[in-house]
Amino acid sequence: MRETPLLLDTHAWLWTLDGTVGALTTPAIRIIERAAADGRLYVSDISFWEVVMLVSKGRLELASDPSIWLRRAVLAPGIQLLPLTRDVLIESARLAGTFHGDPADRMLIAQAQLIGASLLTCDKGIVAYAVRTPGVPVCDAR
Repeated sequence: MRETPLLLDTHAWLWTLDGTVGALTTPAIRIIERAAADGRLYVSDISFWEVVMLVSKGRLELASDPSIWLRRAVLAPGIQLLPLTRDVLIESARLAGTFHGDPADRMLIAQAQLIGASLLTCDKGIVAYAVRTPGVPVCDAR
């Protein structure tokens, strides 16, 4: 039986690519490795936007220009890109319950729901939202 797809939150993608030691738990790393090997590991287009925004705000430093870094990042083995669709944009505005206004987080949650994926994240706000909201599939990587 095939396991569900796994969508990486932006920080999890960054930490996976640069090998940030201790950022993700050992079980989370194993889940990512298994998903990559099975061809069910995804990164959303919104994560590309979020990386560039973090760099422009001085909250993230990359070894090269973001456009070059992102071109290289898509070549990482086992990762599939997930385009934003109009359905994701619409559903991100219709999330159940109460959730903060961060557009990237909202789109990642909507996208995970629409493709039947678990969102792997260390974001306390997303994890708390998933705990109190049925149907929000999250893999807590803390």
